[in-house]
Amino acid sequence: MGFPELIIKAMSDERLFKYATFIIYGSEVALKYHHKLLPDYKVVFNTLSGDAKISQSKPNLIEIGGPQTIVTMGQANESAGRLAMSFLNAALSDLKSNKIDALITGPLNKSTIKLEKEPFTGHTEYIAKYFNVTESMMFMVYENLRVGLVTNHLPLEDVSKNLSSQLILNKLKIMQKTLSADFAVHRPKIAVLGLNPHAGDNGLLGKEEKETIIPAIQKATDQGILVYGPYPADGFFGNGLYKNFDAVLAMYHDQGLIPFKSISGSEGVNYTAGLPIIRTSPDHGTAYDIAGKNQAHINSILNCIFYTKDILNNRIHYSEDTANPMKRNGSKDRE
Repeated sequence: MGFPELIIKAMSDERLFKYATFIIYGSEVALKYHHKLLPDYKVVFNTLSGDAKISQSKPNLIEIGGPQTIVTMGQANESAGRLAMSFLNAALSDLKSNKIDALITGPLNKSTIKLEKEPFTGHTEYIAKYFNVTESMMFMVYENLRVGLVTNHLPLEDVSKNLSSQLILNKLKIMQKTLSADFAVHRPKIAVLGLNPHAGDNGLLGKEEKETIIPAIQKATDQGILVYGPYPADGFFGNGLYKNFDAVLAMYHDQGLIPFKSISGSEGVNYTAGLPIIRTSPDHGTAYDIAGKNQAHINSILNCIFYTKDILNNRIHYSEDTANPMKRNGSKDRE
């Protein structure tokens, strides 16, 4: 799809600049290349070089790629992967030093990323490690549908052996804190999905529910978290039971993302929960097949902007409420 196309389309709406100040970490060459393919969208980027000041009314560009950048539309290559990591690391450095308030990342082809010491498994894991966070959570959000994952980018054959009651409990704690602090949900209700068909059918179709998932739910309940389940995943979404909960915890990637994407369409947002910083991303891939064809929808990137701003505000309010016991005890749901 090309993230520059989404940036250009989104930044052409001047109303957004009343909402936030935008800084783009990227390549001027790539942006100009895409801009020529989008004649109906008029955007002027404020390049931050020398003594240039940050603009409140234009998108600001921190140039990283340089004039030698080569654009290969709709094709994966390691050069693009290296550039993408340069953009990401520059943004993370500024985020860590409080030069920016939050981060929105674009879709990325993992096969183009070559790290020195370990394979690149995704933004979620990389950013968590950058901030020395041992436990984070991939959290998909769309209106009142929120789906978190216990395991992220694992082969299906490895899911069961990586599940543990402690891991599930840790994810439930992250989810409960995230719902309260980042989404302003008071006393959130969380549903947990089973791993096996029919949630194990009392042990007939698998032992993970009885031996791993239910004990984790019981421990979470003992710690004051409002958690219910495990529910069979098919009926839970098929019958609309998700509407009765503030969030859902799925055991593995496709168990959570297939129903989420079916319901959210092209408007979902990927949020990394459990980090000290705020990071969102559009809930779609690179879509090389439509790169340069002016077919990319911007709903997801716009929702990233709106969610990021809301989460930033919610964290401020939550911090104020936590610091003031009288205010906290008398507070009501913000949803």
